[in-house]
Amino acid sequence: GQTPVFPRIFGHEAGGIVESVGEGVTDLAPGDHVLPVFTGECKECPHCKSAESNMCDLLRINTDRGVMIGDGKSRFSVNGKPIYHFVGTSTFSEYTVMHVGCVAKINPAAPLDKVCVLSCGISTGLGATINVAKPPKGSTVAIFGLGAVGLAAAEGARIAGASRIIGIDLNANRFEEARKFGCTEFVNPKDHDKPVQQ
Repeated sequence: GQTPVFPRIFGHEAGGIVESVGEGVTDLAPGDHVLPVFTGECKECPHCKSAESNMCDLLRINTDRGVMIGDGKSRFSVNGKPIYHFVGTSTFSEYTVMHVGCVAKINPAAPLDKVCVLSCGISTGLGATINVAKPPKGSTVAIFGLGAVGLAAAEGARIAGASRIIGIDLNANRFEEARKFGCTEFVNPKDHDKPVQQ
């Protein structure tokens, strides 16, 4: 569903160390350990000030925008020609440039090669369950897809106190690992020749 803005540097999940900061940035300093956040926060708009939304008016997800918000220009180039940004993060690069609102400072003791999944997969799945679905204690929850986001959603359902957490995936090899994240039972649609509800 993206407008084909190319060439561009993809990537939205990572962990890194701040190399330098732009003028006016006071929340971060060189050497800080950070995670990129492609759903940034300006901290000023009604959405950022609300406990019910994280769709910042300025930094909301925009897969079509390939430039920095401040001046509408790219920070990447080759031979004088621009290479465009992706969702404000462009993490498939040794160095990247981000709006300060798309960077979350973390504890420097956290291993970057492990906490990098917190910048999307884990926070997305856990947040979708705890903050959006909000399953009541004792409820039944179905998780469709048991990749990183699905496993985090299952963990969120477990934390919320769901009594049945049904993991649904086409790959049965994922079921045993998903049990560690709270799934109590599993469905592989490939195992059925009629709708599961029957």
